[in-house]
Amino acid sequence: MAQHAKTEDLEMFLTVVDSGSFSAAANLLDQQVAKVSRAVSRLENTLQCTLLNRTTRRLELTEEGHTFIKYARDGLNTLQTGEEAIKLLKQAPSGKLRIDAASPFVLHQLVPHIDEFTKQYPHITLDITSHDSIIDLLEHKTDLAIRIGDLKDSNLNAKKLGVSKLYLVASPAYLKTAPGISKISDLNQHKLIGFTDSPKLNNWPLKSTTHLKFSLMASSGETVRQLCVANQGVALLSRFMIGDDLKTGKLIEVLPNSIVTPNNREVVQAVYYKNSAVSSRIVAFLDFIKPKLSL
Repeated sequence: MAQHAKTEDLEMFLTVVDSGSFSAAANLLDQQVAKVSRAVSRLENTLQCTLLNRTTRRLELTEEGHTFIKYARDGLNTLQTGEEAIKLLKQAPSGKLRIDAASPFVLHQLVPHIDEFTKQYPHITLDITSHDSIIDLLEHKTDLAIRIGDLKDSNLNAKKLGVSKLYLVASPAYLKTAPGISKISDLNQHKLIGFTDSPKLNNWPLKSTTHLKFSLMASSGETVRQLCVANQGVALLSRFMIGDDLKTGKLIEVLPNSIVTPNNREVVQAVYYKNSAVSSRIVAFLDFIKPKLSL
């Protein structure tokens, strides 16, 4: 009787390929490296061919591996879609939903509503990660990502959640001791807070061109916000993370109407793969969270 590949072995093989190593795959799957290695070896034995060339520095798909991987991915997706279809018949989405978003979006827009969501969907287990840079959904085993700005990957579905305008802001205490700001060129006399790992975020879409010099940098949007609240200078931030600060007076808008709008940092989108097999969980989460967002 012919042997057939096990679903678990297929999933581990795909994770190794997507993450680039056995150790990274083991970490993502919360398994021991030895178990992941055995799964790939078992799969190769079943298929009677080598799928991966292993070297001390990297892994490479063999010709057979390149041929097999598409079928493996499609096959797993078909099985998972079938499982989701059965769950939909029961009208109770369940299972793990992996969500990724920038740290300020997670903290200010998602966290306040998680308790209500888990009560409404007790069978969905959320796994929330925070990356302030754009991640590869496959590599990080992420089902759904919230992204700010334009979508470039044509393999992804995108659902527009809304528009979050940009504001130039500073704390009242900083503005008391800093030079006045009445025009865009006045920014050159101020401490500006920028982003370390995303240089494009330091290209502020101002209505007139001026050379910006940043005196303080941070890798996280939430850290930039906290620095701004802590009287460290002027920052350009989205309303979704500073809406409450503006209402309470922790932060004050400077140079109103100086930002070009619309711009490519305003649109907030939820993205996921077009062939995603976790569609019922994604739909449940997006239908729940969209009307609650304060963008």
